[in-house]
Amino acid sequence: MEYTALYRKYRPLTFSEMVGQDHITKTLKNQIISGRVGHAYLFNGGRGTGKTTSAKIFARAINCLNPKDGEPCNECEICKAMLDGSLTDVVEMDAASNNSVEDIRSIRDEVNFLPTLAKYRIYIIDEVHMLSTGAFNALLKTLEEPPAHVKFILATTEPQKLPATILSRCQRFDFKRLSDLDIVKRLKVVCEKSNIDITEEALKVIAVLAEGAARDALSILERCSQEQDGKIDVDMVKTLVGIPKIAFVNHIVEAIIANQPEEALKALEEVLADGKDLTNLLWEIIKYVKDILVYKTSKNLSLYNQGELSQIEKLSNEISKERLINLIYELSELENNIKWSSQKEIILQTGIIKLSTNVNYDGMDELKKKVQELEEKINSGNIVVKQTTLNIPQKEVAPIKQEAKKPVPKANLANLKSEEYWPKVVDSLKTSGKMILYSNLVNTKAKQKDDLTIEIIFPNGLTKFGKDLLQRPENMQEIVKLVSIECGKEMRIKYIDASEYVEKKEDNIEDMVKGLDIPINIIEQ
Repeated sequence: MEYTALYRKYRPLTFSEMVGQDHITKTLKNQIISGRVGHAYLFNGGRGTGKTTSAKIFARAINCLNPKDGEPCNECEICKAMLDGSLTDVVEMDAASNNSVEDIRSIRDEVNFLPTLAKYRIYIIDEVHMLSTGAFNALLKTLEEPPAHVKFILATTEPQKLPATILSRCQRFDFKRLSDLDIVKRLKVVCEKSNIDITEEALKVIAVLAEGAARDALSILERCSQEQDGKIDVDMVKTLVGIPKIAFVNHIVEAIIANQPEEALKALEEVLADGKDLTNLLWEIIKYVKDILVYKTSKNLSLYNQGELSQIEKLSNEISKERLINLIYELSELENNIKWSSQKEIILQTGIIKLSTNVNYDGMDELKKKVQELEEKINSGNIVVKQTTLNIPQKEVAPIKQEAKKPVPKANLANLKSEEYWPKVVDSLKTSGKMILYSNLVNTKAKQKDDLTIEIIFPNGLTKFGKDLLQRPENMQEIVKLVSIECGKEMRIKYIDASEYVEKKEDNIEDMVKGLDIPINIIEQ
């Protein structure tokens, strides 16, 4: 007998078997019961959330000879023909590979024919956002006013790519990302039917790895079941998926927090020597740091045993929330840099060294704590300032002439070059504790474009993460404020990627003219 993948073998056959989409299945069943089925539907949601499954159940339910409470019976000849794929009245089309105008025109020609066996002719078009512009235009009229015996069910993961004219002709249903609890619930049903022996903790890990997609969870479970030699546990799941054990991740994060680059590299080498994937390792480190932050904030975490929780609690007491947030930002940027690098291991090692030598936040926290204690003492009134009076004979005291203070001339900040004051601006971000801004601007240069604009140039390039961070309104406002103070007037700033920055031709000519001792007039035509 031919082998069938778990996610196909145990695809839900009724709405009641689906998990996590009750808000959709309830509405669809009510429409079937009341006989108010629309002519066009749009199922939108992430991968593995049940869009295609719902479309197939819905197609059977509206054609079923013996429906019950809006559910297909799966026993009549119509349902059986749909289940084995022999019914020609239900057409499933993948728009990713059939996206031309000719493919849609063939549908437009077919809709005029009555169904051969079923009540309705149904077209299920998956990944509909992949259709070409011409194909969408060919579909418009048919989708708006199809014959009474035709129903359309469109499925997509990216509804924003669909034309508004298509969206307005469909009833839209948004499928939610499945919760870990719903995925575990479904996995238990599959394990029971397939006689797969697995621990509760392993099911939870698979649910987390699936990231809200039931199909991904079943694929991971299937991979583990093929290697099954006894009960499937957490270690087996992580080994097969390529995820390092918590002990290794804890060792790396512990070394980073303690500012011990040697220990961090040693732990990193152990993981890499074990053949673990760099991307999975970095993902686990980011997730672990996030969990430390969550525990420090709420004292609540799942998926960890008591021993692992005690380690997380210990680390949470040794680091501030600010540094944890900074670590997450920097690790995410490191992950983005690794994607585009051909030397992934070198980038990862240097990134870990940089993170494990960052002591700015701890020192800043200590300073803030001392300042806060001093402010509390001053506000409480418990500080007494003693005044000492010196008894000096009047005759020995010479009269003191008070001279009028001369005003200190202020520097003409407007005349300062941007190359001179820009390092001061960057350093002021560091001293004020804005380390995320500082780390993104530390190697930049500034150049005054005109009287109102300062260009901030990134010699090493500007990543998408860094650009999004710097363009946040609060960060833009902070940098504009500091630059305007140094310039003595309101200024604007503009970020320039060095790889895209090209000096104007006029500037090059002017620089050449400055080196000549002859009068030359540049005339623009």
